[in-house]
Amino acid sequence: MNIPVRIGMDTSKSVFQLHGVDESETVVVRRQLRRTEMIRYFEKLPPVLVAIESCGSSHHWARLLQSFGHEVKLIPPQYVKPYVKRGKNDAADAEALCEAVTRPSMRYVPVKSRERQAACMLMTVRERLVSVKSQLSNAFRSYAAEFGIVGPAGRQNVTALIERVLEEESLPEMARDLFRFQAREYAAVEARLDEIEAKLMKWHREDDVSRRIASIPGVGPIGSTMLSMKAPPAETFRSGRDFAAWLGLTPRDHSTGGRMRHGGITKAGDSALRSILIVGATALLRHVRAGRQKPTAWLAALLERKPPKLVAVALANKFARIAWRLMVSGGIYVRPPVAVPA
Repeated sequence: MNIPVRIGMDTSKSVFQLHGVDESETVVVRRQLRRTEMIRYFEKLPPVLVAIESCGSSHHWARLLQSFGHEVKLIPPQYVKPYVKRGKNDAADAEALCEAVTRPSMRYVPVKSRERQAACMLMTVRERLVSVKSQLSNAFRSYAAEFGIVGPAGRQNVTALIERVLEEESLPEMARDLFRFQAREYAAVEARLDEIEAKLMKWHREDDVSRRIASIPGVGPIGSTMLSMKAPPAETFRSGRDFAAWLGLTPRDHSTGGRMRHGGITKAGDSALRSILIVGATALLRHVRAGRQKPTAWLAALLERKPPKLVAVALANKFARIAWRLMVSGGIYVRPPVAVPA
């Protein structure tokens, strides 16, 4: 039996489909293995190139196969799909991976270390707790409104509303019990969120890249930490525009015959990263409109010509480009001169 030089592996929880070819591009491996069988197979196999779709647990398998001496490439799912000839099954996906990895222009996902994955887990746990906290506060407001108790909007006013409801003696006893139950649940989530954010800030203070990105006005420690944790190495991008395009902050291109047609942003890449940059840009614009922050000449000119939401996205794009430059060259952001009124 010929030894494969390239293998495409379609992964799942317990079943793994392999498609391998030899130096003459002849198919020599087409088989399905269970989890333990797959590990034993690659342990005994001489070093080969293995292509895996970037998905859940793919970084773990990449690290494991690399420890066996194999070269592993992680490919984004959207880049594998064009190589699926017909139908959708594990064998077709493995064959498509084996073909896609040969393309010179193919783009790959860097394999994360265990430490980097733990850092990303810290961020996603925070996102989940923030979501749960929002759900609880919205539910508490809705239940309180059913009894005619309405508080001012804003997360900062939830605690005052909870105290007001708990002090309301005219409520039925069952309603008071349920409100107390929800108040305890909300307090527990807040405590866990504070604990996670303390860990996050500790990580931010110890990470040089995160501290430097946080010097950009409007990004803040959460945005800088996410960029440092989740973004691939800055050297993998040729320019700041390529980095912004990876985040989905560049216009969608639909041009033909020399006619340029640009639409809205592509919204590709990590949605959480893109969202935090746009939220930071929106917060900065709020300070500018309130007179608490002086805009740069570029920002002042853009605010005169474009609607606020479009300006926020353009500003987020600028944040991404500046962050890329700081990650590549080091240093901190130095604020340029502000616009001087005529």
